[in-house]
Amino acid sequence: MRQKQPTPILRSGARGAIAAMAMSGLRQFSTSIGLVEKVPPEAVLEHTTPRFFRRVPAARRPAVIELAHWSYGAFGGALFGALPESVRRHPWAGPAYGLLVWAGFQAVIAPALGLPHKGKTTVTERLTLLADHVLYGIVVAASPWPHHDTPEDDAPERRPTHPNAEPAVTASG
Repeated sequence: MRQKQPTPILRSGARGAIAAMAMSGLRQFSTSIGLVEKVPPEAVLEHTTPRFFRRVPAARRPAVIELAHWSYGAFGGALFGALPESVRRHPWAGPAYGLLVWAGFQAVIAPALGLPHKGKTTVTERLTLLADHVLYGIVVAASPWPHHDTPEDDAPERRPTHPNAEPAVTASG
């Protein structure tokens, strides 16, 4: 008996959290070499929940920032999973989605939250944050076995026979 697979929304939500974790790694690198001064999740928490954020011991703040970022990532991933399959299956869908998430934050979310627009943001910082959002989109759109998002990926002729085997590709696929 075959187990029921989670919906594309749930799988994409999980990939969104994983994608946010990948972004966190890239951001750790980019902030440590001085390309990014302050990551957006930190700025959002400091600005929108200042009393809560100040109550968190300084040593624990990075963990709170990460959990918030992973939660945002899961939500964004779920939104990607809600897109029509005809959109999600294109190779450009992930990077384009990451770009749209970045642009949406810059143009809509940050102003709506009243985040101060730093006049000193450099082109390098903007491009670095754009790059990590493209990475986010790539990871969110990835659909490796065994968690396929499209019905044709789940066809018997494409299903592996061993848990570690790669799916068989037929002449038609």
